[in-house]
Parts: sequence; structure tokens; C-alpha cells
Amino acid sequence: MGKDQQALVEALTRAGVTEVDGSTRRRAEYSSDASNYRVVPTAVAYPRDADEVAAALAAARDVGASVTARGAGTSIAGNAVGPGLVLDFSRHMDRVLSLDPAARTALVQPGVVLDAVTAAAAAHGLRFGPDPSTHSRATIGGAIGNNACGSRALRYGRTADNVVALDLLTSSGERLTARRFGRDGLAAAGPLGKALDQVVHANLGLIRTEFGRFTRQVSGYSLEHLLTENGADLARFLVGTEGTLGLVTAATVELVEAPAAVALAVLGYEDIFTAAEAVAAVRPHAPVALEGMDAQMVDVLRARRGAAAVPDLPRGGGWLFVETAGATEAEAVAAA
Repeated sequence: MGKDQQALVEALTRAGVTEVDGSTRRRAEYSSDASNYRVVPTAVAYPRDADEVAAALAAARDVGASVTARGAGTSIAGNAVGPGLVLDFSRHMDRVLSLDPAARTALVQPGVVLDAVTAAAAAHGLRFGPDPSTHSRATIGGAIGNNACGSRALRYGRTADNVVALDLLTSSGERLTARRFGRDGLAAAGPLGKALDQVVHANLGLIRTEFGRFTRQVSGYSLEHLLTENGADLARFLVGTEGTLGLVTAATVELVEAPAAVALAVLGYEDIFTAAEAVAAVRPHAPVALEGMDAQMVDVLRARRGAAAVPDLPRGGGWLFVETAGATEAEAVAAA
């Protein structure tokens, strides 16, 4: 064990972090996620609660180690790997703490899987809206970090559109509940809010004209959420910041009404470009999900797995897959 590694492990143990692992095997296991990147961490820790997260941050500050938050490791962009301390929230901080069907909200820990939130809400006819392709294993903390969308973002929006409040720790160890401050403005968030308010007012023109120009503009810091006319929403601003501004220890998320029935319409076009042009005509029909596929992808699947691997599709070189919803199966099919 190198000096830096030993110093970090000892600092974490002294701080009261119960589970810390600096073994070669564990570090190798956490050196990758679903991306092509490989970064070996110095150590891995499994916090049990917000106090242990705070203790881990303090220990990392003491020895000058970077911190990477990790859930299921489903990132394809290397978001879950880092050279310093990796905090795995999926082992212990993985619960739905409470659910309010009347308010349509749930209080959850960052390591809970998206499908687990939906399963807890299903008895009340509710679900968590955003569902990236990894929803069966991705965690809410990862969705918040990356502002996950998924195929049903057309109906339910991004993760930022489904977050009410975030309990988090800043790198300095400050505990903060980020929420929508409305008319009170960011100054109500204390010194941090006042500092952000200064940034916003110094760049009002840029933020109002260049940020939030389209729904899926999720890269970088979404400063438009901090504008007074947008409710001075600190929680929504923090979604998508990938843990660079704070570590989430709990989140209050909105739940949406789950459709009673869904149907799928598959529309064929001459090519994928014609299909893309048709999207504007499809959207007024209020689909739940809308995805496109090029014939080249289908051809690869046929070549590798045989013709039987591809179901019958309408004629064409490009397709739109449109999911519709209704109170009954007949209503959903009629919409399709």
C-alpha cells in the first residue's frame, strides 16, 4: 500500500467511516464503469448515512484526495470512475425513505435504483418519470448527477423537471437543502445562494439568451434554473452537475401518474432523415415516447443474429417508434 493510499484509508477510518477498502482487487473492480475509461481509485468507501458521507469528505480534504460519487456504474462517459476516493452509495444508502401519494412525491436515498422508486409508487398508480435505458439498475443519484432523460422524457421531462429538493454536502462540508426559493430569491439559501445570485446577475443577458434554449440541453451547468422568473430553483440547477458542486445524501422527487395502458405504433419512412422530418407532425399527438431507428442498425442485427431476430417492420429505410397511452387498452391503441 502506497503512502497516499495508506494516508487516505487511515484518515477515513479515523473519521468514523465504517466500510473502507483499499485492496488491489476492490480498486480494480471500481476502476471502470460502463464506459471505455479505466481509472484506478486510491480507495473505495461505502457510507451508511449522511454523517459518514460528511466524514468521508472531511477525510478526503485532509489528505487532498479527490472524491467521486458512484451508484450502479452505468455511465458510458466515465462519470463513475476517479483517481482518489470512490464513494459507493448503492450498498447502504439505497432506500425509499417515504412516499406521499397525495403530494406525488418520494423521499429517496441516492443509491436507490430507479425501478425501485417506481415499484414503491406503483401501488398508488404512480411512477418516477425519467427512465433511461438502464432504469433497472441505474440509481437516482446517478440520474440526478447526469440529468438523465430516457425515451419517455417527451412526456415526463428530464430528471431536473422531476426534482423537488436535494439534501447535499458541499466540498467544504456544508450541509444544504436545495429547493425552489421563488420570490424569496437565491439570497434565502444563505451565503452560497448569495454568491450564486451575484453570478446570475453578472451574466443575465447570457443566461437568458443561451441557456435552456431546448428541452434536452443538459450539458454543463443549467444556470437558467437560477433566474428569478424560473423560480430561483437551486435543486434543478444542481441536477446535471455530476457531483462537482456537492454530494446528494437524499432527494425529494416528483412522481407522475402511470398510464393504465400503452400501445406502440411503428411508422415507416423512406429513410431516417425523412423520419426525423416527420417528428414535428407526430408530436401534437402527445406520445409518451418517440424514438427513431435507421435501417443500417436493423441490417447489422439481421447479419449477426439472423432474420428471425428482427420483427416485421413497415417498409422503409427508417422508422419512428411511437408509444401512446390511455385509460384502457382500446384507448391507447386508438391513439396509436
